Parts: sequence; C-alpha cells; structure tokens
Amino acid sequence: MTPAAASSRRSRRPSWAGRNYTLLTAAAIATNLGSQGALIASAFAVLDSGGDGGDVGLVAAARTLPLVLFLLIGGAVADRLPRHRVMVAANTLNCLSQAAFATLVITGEAQLWQMMLLSALGGTGQAFFNPAAEGMLMSSVEGEQVSRAFALFRMATQGAGLGGAALGGALVAAIGPGWVLAVDAAMFAVAAALRSFLDVSHIPPRKPGGGLLADLRDGWQEFVGRAWLWSIVAQFAVVVAVVGAAESVYGPLVARESLGGPGPWGLALGAFGLGTVGGALLMMRWKPHRMLLAGTLCVFPLALPSAALAVPVPVGALYAVMFVSGLTIQVFGVAWMTALHQEIPEDMLSRVSAYDWFGSIAMTPLALALAGPAEQAFGRTASLWGCATLVVVVTAAVLCVPDVRNLTRRTRPVTGRTSLPEAEGGPTGAGGGSADGEGAVGGLG
Repeated sequence: MTPAAASSRRSRRPSWAGRNYTLLTAAAIATNLGSQGALIASAFAVLDSGGDGGDVGLVAAARTLPLVLFLLIGGAVADRLPRHRVMVAANTLNCLSQAAFATLVITGEAQLWQMMLLSALGGTGQAFFNPAAEGMLMSSVEGEQVSRAFALFRMATQGAGLGGAALGGALVAAIGPGWVLAVDAAMFAVAAALRSFLDVSHIPPRKPGGGLLADLRDGWQEFVGRAWLWSIVAQFAVVVAVVGAAESVYGPLVARESLGGPGPWGLALGAFGLGTVGGALLMMRWKPHRMLLAGTLCVFPLALPSAALAVPVPVGALYAVMFVSGLTIQVFGVAWMTALHQEIPEDMLSRVSAYDWFGSIAMTPLALALAGPAEQAFGRTASLWGCATLVVVVTAAVLCVPDVRNLTRRTRPVTGRTSLPEAEGGPTGAGGGSADGEGAVGGLG
C-alpha cells in the first residue's frame, strides 16, 4: 500500500477509532464469534453426556464462581500492570482450558467433574480479563463522540455474537458440541495475538501505592461513594443471576422439549444478538440527556424472555421477545459505559470495573446451582415466572434512587481526577455525578 493510500484510509477512519480501538474491536469480534456458540455447546455437551438440568447449572456455576472470587484481585492487577499483558495472559488461559474441554467432549471422555474444572479455569481467566479489558477500552477513546465509539464497539461485538450463536446452535446440531468448543479455543488464540499489539504508551505511569490491599481500598471508596453506582450494581446482582439461570439452565431444557432442540435455541439467542445490534445503531444517534434513567427503564424488557419460556410461546414469538430485550438492554449498556467514561478517573477504571463486575455476578453461581433444585421444588414454569418477577421488582426499586434518575450527560467528560468530586448538586445528581462499570451487562456485554 502506498503512503498516499494509507493516508487516505486513515482519513476515512473517525478520529476516535485509533489503533488500540481497532485492535480491541477486532479481538472482541473474534472471541464473541466463538464464545456465543460455546455457551450453547457446553450446555448440550453436559446433556449429551447424560447430565440433567442440575448438572448444566453446576458447570455454569463452576465457571462463574472463580470469576466472582478473583475479580477484585484482577481489577487491582490491571491497574498496576500493563493492561494488554493481563488480557493476553487471560486469553491464553481461556484458549488452553477450552481446547482441553473440546478434546474431552470430542473423544467422548468428558466427565462432570472435568467439565466443571475446565469451566472454572475459563472463569479464572475471565476474572483477570474483564477489568483489564474495560479499562483498556475506556482509555482508547476520548472527546465528545465516546457514546458513538462505545455503541459501534458493542454493535460489532454483538453482531459477532449474533452470528456465533446462530452458527453455534446449527453446528452443535450438525457436528456436535466438541467441535464448537474447539472453534472457541481457536478464537481465543486469535484474540490474544491481536491484543499483544496494543499500545499502552499513552497511559500515564501508575503512582507507587501501598500494595494490593490499599489499591482495593481506594477502588472501594470510589465505588461506595456513588449511590447510583452501587444501587445499580445491586440491582444487576439479581438481574444477571436470574437471567443467567433462565437462559443457561432452563432455556436449553425448554428448547429440547418444546422448541425443537439446539438449533432453534441458538436462533433465539441470535435474535437477542440482533436486537443488541439494533440497540447499538440507535445509540449511535440517540444521546439521552439523563443517561441512566433512560438505560434503567430499558432493563424492564429483560423480564420478557423468562416469561416467554415459562408459557412457552411459539418459536417465532420467542425470537421477537429476544430481539426486543436485546435492543433495550443495549441502550442500557451504552449509557452505562458512557457514564463510566465520564465520571471515573483513568487510574481507577479497572478497580471500579472489578467492583462492578463482582457485585453484578456475585449471586450468579448460587442462582445457577439452585436452578435445578428450584425446578424440582416449584416446577420449571413457576421458577421462570419467578425470574421474570424479580427483574421487574428490582428494576422498579432502583428507580427510587435520585442519582439514577438525575445523572446527566456533560458535553465534556471530567478528566484527570484522582478522587471523588465534591458534591456538585444540580442536574448531575445528588452528591455529584457518578459512574458505573460496564459489568452489569457486559456482564451482559
């Protein structure tokens, strides 16, 4: 490529879409292509090995438990070490654990304890990856177009998830879950290679601190000093737990009995992904002034998939429900990331993100482990209706927090802060503006 052609290509790229942003987006597309299919594959690998709904929940919980245990340490490490190195190491661990999982399933030797152990290793890698990735993404964009940058990132990755879920469901039905897990391992290898080229020279050197515990304490002070931050994280502790139980445990069972198996269930998850793409397109143009109020109102439709599975509705109606819930939760996700970028100091991003992720998924292992016993005690239908009801109740409750309703978008984000702001009053919310991490949905995301 000639220098003139290279210059022309750079000129066509938006100013906020720099080298790091491009590499991060490409790597996230690769992992989402593999991981969404792997979610379906792991559930059906357990079922194909003779397991039941309780066993599916145990494998899912085994992945989530170390994620909860190591997230806070992962956040502190990511604010101390170069974030891209933490991300590459985590991707490597995910690649190796998923490759071993795939080998066991393909050879027909997979046992429940082995699947749980390998899932736990994958969750450990994710615990270190998530805070580092969030901090790296936040530091890769700046200016007034951050919402558009986050929306485009989420649209690209969710679009990959859409294709991965649809293709993964079809491949599980056609060639078996083991090969889908092998593809996921390969995608982690690709992502690790891409992330090794990230440039961290623009990030200011970290000031010497008092150790890991002091870093965690500083991050905690940032977290608890913002009412809408911890209140929404508490909300999503419930939301993520019950939605995870509904979609990871009950969804495959309903699909097998009433919807036609893994193929239609994969398409349903793909419809959710398509909805998130639509939501990202919407957020590239719409910039709600009260970010978290608009975002929180859009969490209510997340109760619809559980209700649809409880009926259960016909496959076409389930696709529509999943699309709507995907679209609306993406509105929340972009608003959430924009608030974090606006309010949290760069040197605190990974630690605050870790507390966000930790709180948001803290109840998920318990919910996944109890999904099977709850089905036996109350029935699958009642359990799914309970999931839908909890989403509505906790979302309504968080709207009672003034900061959630009042935090507003500023034209220029605050930069360079190293501690909590003084109370500002006015439209930025009671006690000053605040921001959350992405973990709730990127958790969903």
